[in-house]
Amino acid sequence: MPRFIPFRLAVVSALALILLLSTAALAVAKGPAADLRVVGGGGKVLTEDRFGVVPVSIKTSRQATCFGAGTAGSGKTVAVKTPTALSMLVQASKFTAALKPVQLTDAFSFGLGLCGVGGFETTKTLSWYLKLNHVNPELGGDAVKVHAGDEVLWALASFPYPDELSLTAPRVVAAGKPFGVRVVAYDDKGRKRPVGGATVTGASSPTGSDGRTTVTLSKPRRLVARHGGDIPSNGELVCAGRNGAAC
Repeated sequence: MPRFIPFRLAVVSALALILLLSTAALAVAKGPAADLRVVGGGGKVLTEDRFGVVPVSIKTSRQATCFGAGTAGSGKTVAVKTPTALSMLVQASKFTAALKPVQLTDAFSFGLGLCGVGGFETTKTLSWYLKLNHVNPELGGDAVKVHAGDEVLWALASFPYPDELSLTAPRVVAAGKPFGVRVVAYDDKGRKRPVGGATVTGASSPTGSDGRTTVTLSKPRRLVARHGGDIPSNGELVCAGRNGAAC
């Protein structure tokens, strides 16, 4: 009996923790879900996850002065009623510390301007590059509608904008046995081509002209491809076990 009460409390606490985590997960994925990847300066990935595509209220910032004198935000809250690439970014920042602060300005008549994300700001040579399903929509983020299953990329980059890398790899492999991966690049128009000379986490050598190389893992690992000044690829978690057991 003396051990029963602590055990019961432990079970209750565990259930409460599971409920809390489940609630948080539901909040992140509230509404139709889409994939979001945000890459800051130096190729630093700030987030890569699935988030809810929902309308939001966005507060503009008086500190959003990166576009020059007189372009700071008013500090007012603006409602974005249609789910967009910008509202998705703001929604994600509510659950992802690395994205804070999102600094926006309403100084322009054509729409909201994105000045900074997670401490990375627009400069004279760098700006936030937006792609939807690997294509530059050539619109402001608050005008780019996002639907369930879309892939949204925000990357701080210089113009002309670099290509976006994409990595494909198997989900589950056997530990200690080589397996193939492939790297392709998407240009501004969404045209795809294989990338030679890209480095991949754990790869034995850079990719060949066909964009392929081999990797050998002894344990689960997240793979990423990089190539010069191109935008780093999506991260692919590969599970490696004695019999290819899942993570």
